[in-house]
Amino acid sequence: MKILLTNDDGIYADGLKAMAKTLQAHGHEVTIAAPMKQQSGMSHALSIQREVEYKKIDNPYFEAWAFDGTPTDCVKIYLEGMTSKKFDALISGINDGANLATDVVYSGTVGAALEGYLHKIPSFAVSRDKDSVISFEEVAKAAIVYMEKVLSVHRKYFLHNLNFPKKFRADKPEWQITRLGERDYINAFTERVDEEGRAFFRVGGTIYDIDDSEGTDIHAINCGFVSVTPLHADAADYDEIKELQKIFRG
Repeated sequence: MKILLTNDDGIYADGLKAMAKTLQAHGHEVTIAAPMKQQSGMSHALSIQREVEYKKIDNPYFEAWAFDGTPTDCVKIYLEGMTSKKFDALISGINDGANLATDVVYSGTVGAALEGYLHKIPSFAVSRDKDSVISFEEVAKAAIVYMEKVLSVHRKYFLHNLNFPKKFRADKPEWQITRLGERDYINAFTERVDEEGRAFFRVGGTIYDIDDSEGTDIHAINCGFVSVTPLHADAADYDEIKELQKIFRG
């Protein structure tokens, strides 16, 4: 299969390298379009107020391009401006850190996969929890097996968000299909003033899980499973549409 590979950790990230090599070992043709540098937290951002620099990366094994832009820039520019190639799947990752619950709204990893989905390509966002004992190579092998199995029976395009735990429950990957949990952060902002009097905020904080109940992606990886959450781009609130239609019907 022809696979477009991207991420938000940058083109030299270990997770992307492991995925590229493992895909090739499984007989897949890999093309890389990834950011030049770290782009975590960029969500589905698109650079429209500036030029995006790009360059070909010297790689004897893969066609590889680096972009000085967001993960979405990388996918969109490559697919729409640089190639007519048709891809069987897009993989974004492997991200070094889980993308769970409401964090998917902010995730550059998920944002890049969403762009693949909008191009009607089956897309997978693949992440590994921080401080996981599972190697990137193990994550890549398991994710590829999952991809191959799903694509063998799934004929439409989709977006699946995969998260690997810190440790497998049974020393092997076990899959749970999940919904999104709910996550927030305590003390999410720190403030400082430098010697010149300039004021700064830094976004951070301690994770606070509001909903990590059974059936959520958070619960699954906390129990040692690989969570798979199907996502889509339709953000419309259909219940609210019905309520408003009732109000304004007359």
